[in-house]
Amino acid sequence: MLFRQIIHEDLGCASYLVSDRESGVAAVIDPQWDIDPYRRLARLHGVRIAHILETHNHADHVSGHGRLARATGATIHIHELAEAEFEHEPFGDGWVLELGDLSIEVVHTPGHRPEHTAFLLRDASRDGAPWALLGGDSLFIGDVARPDLAVEPREGAAEMFRSLHERLLVLDDEVEVWPGHLGGSLCGGSGLDLKSSSTIGFERQHNRALAITDEAEFVADAVGSLGDKPPNVAEIVAINRGPLVDDFGTPTAMTPHEVEACVANGAVVIDGRTNEEFDESHIAGALSTSAYDTGFATKVSRVAPPGAEIVVVAASDGDERDAAELLAAVGLRVRGFLEGGMTAWRMDERPVRKIELIDPEELATRVEGPEPLLVLDVRNASEYAGEHIPGSLHIPYGELAGRFDEIPRDRPLATICRGGKRSGLAASILQREGFAEVVHVGKGVGAWRDGGHPVESGAATAPVT
Repeated sequence: MLFRQIIHEDLGCASYLVSDRESGVAAVIDPQWDIDPYRRLARLHGVRIAHILETHNHADHVSGHGRLARATGATIHIHELAEAEFEHEPFGDGWVLELGDLSIEVVHTPGHRPEHTAFLLRDASRDGAPWALLGGDSLFIGDVARPDLAVEPREGAAEMFRSLHERLLVLDDEVEVWPGHLGGSLCGGSGLDLKSSSTIGFERQHNRALAITDEAEFVADAVGSLGDKPPNVAEIVAINRGPLVDDFGTPTAMTPHEVEACVANGAVVIDGRTNEEFDESHIAGALSTSAYDTGFATKVSRVAPPGAEIVVVAASDGDERDAAELLAAVGLRVRGFLEGGMTAWRMDERPVRKIELIDPEELATRVEGPEPLLVLDVRNASEYAGEHIPGSLHIPYGELAGRFDEIPRDRPLATICRGGKRSGLAASILQREGFAEVVHVGKGVGAWRDGGHPVESGAATAPVT
């Protein structure tokens, strides 16, 4: 038996390669956009990838099924309710794929999406009893999937409850649980754990959502605790359901002159260096989204102007191509990258912009100064309600573009978040929009509190005017 979990750290997605090594035939479940890990594993272990199984039409990332099918000739399998427009073999509940001693059984588990499917693994050499559940976007570690990405949320939550309690929790306690997402993914809630696996028994005892045994209570809880949706849901589902996509084009190496011309024609520069490097020197209008941090692609898809061409600036050679691959995984096409990075830009004597970086102690001084800074908190609503700086304005970074009119233009602004990443992006968004006096707080609200400065709790009030 060969079983491997492959994690996409930026998106918090998990996929799997499974095989009976005696038969030499392997299947990949929920392939990510970058198919190199599967090809490398198949080569190392001497197996042939002949099947690709999808748990559902993914809404947060572009599947690699087209790329993998082209590279291997594998057959793609997905539930008949998925309405897939590509060549595939549809399956229904109870269908079984035999790979030697390994069998993969389809367990239809609607809720996250109507076509959603989990896969139950059995091994004939171990008495044929179920030993692992590939739960996809149904049962996670510490949480369950969100119900609002394809159907009316209450309807999805009710289906999720029945799938969990009638299809999955009937399994024995020792059955291993291998999820489709880990902590950091937007397809689950705040309880989603960073652990890569669990068991039915452990989740039965410790998963808060599973402790709710009344369907109406479960539905109310699931709908009441929904966080932000993944960006570009409709576009990503359409890509995954539609004709197979195996390439978004190779980004072009661009000179400073070419980048400048692209920007003049509406392109947006995504600067994938660290926030601190960006603050020190960057191209006017660029957005600061460090490719070194998890969630890079999701942040970009939240803030990049719809339809705009993307040009990447990276810290070193090769990083720009890695960034382009991460962006392709959420359906964003990169036009090109600045060859030679900011070094080439400076050597060509092109103009640069800066953003002042300050710490919470300096912020405390300036909040009380003759021209007091207005603190703009760009965390999500639950973080802000938990604790925030008194008098701060709250707008999550992903909502800034639609709420610029709520932000005073006659006061200097200081962006803040939990650790300085989202606030760095927010500062770049505001500077791009023309806010003249913007500073970036490099540490967060927790550091402000730890420095002895006041915080308060509660939801945001009416915007400052």
